[in-house]
Amino acid sequence: MSQPHDAQHPRLRVTDHDRDGVVEQVTAAYAEGRLSKDEFDERLHLAMTARVHADLEPIVRDLNAWRPTSAPPMPSAWPGRPQSWPGHGYAASPTGRERLGAAAAHILPICGLSFVGPLIVLLTGGRGSPYIRRHALEALNFHLTVLGATILLPFTVIGIVLVPIIWIAAFVLGLVGGSAALGDGRFTYPLTLRLIK
Repeated sequence: MSQPHDAQHPRLRVTDHDRDGVVEQVTAAYAEGRLSKDEFDERLHLAMTARVHADLEPIVRDLNAWRPTSAPPMPSAWPGRPQSWPGHGYAASPTGRERLGAAAAHILPICGLSFVGPLIVLLTGGRGSPYIRRHALEALNFHLTVLGATILLPFTVIGIVLVPIIWIAAFVLGLVGGSAALGDGRFTYPLTLRLIK
């Protein structure tokens, strides 16, 4: 397999394995403190949307040389655990603890903690796990949007009718988000202002 900056094939389309190698290197650089959170997010986005090898090269140019292997090695600490989590932008499949933490970010608002629940999850578990961070940010932004709608909509005639509907939708979507987090899935709340990144 060629490197992403292969001069002979810069327009060759990349595989999931190529992307996973770049994501793994970017994640390692972030964990070592060589990238800021914004750089990390930007590079992950670029890696997951790359189409050809020439798109991957700038992502890792200033990091260690990227060397893909023919098959991803399995970590010895977790036999049977896949090295990559295909199509989701994370270097490894989330552990059970990460799944529970991510699900808690969606479920805690249903228990009355509104945006505070996802914020607590983000601050406690989001630093060590990109999986928890993504779910906690999504839940936090959604519940901040719901809070804003709850405060502002009653000033309109139709808003008085919409607020209970929004609360019911928030309850149902929280359950769906929690289920998606437990099952290794991505979940995006609809009609959400993403104020916190």
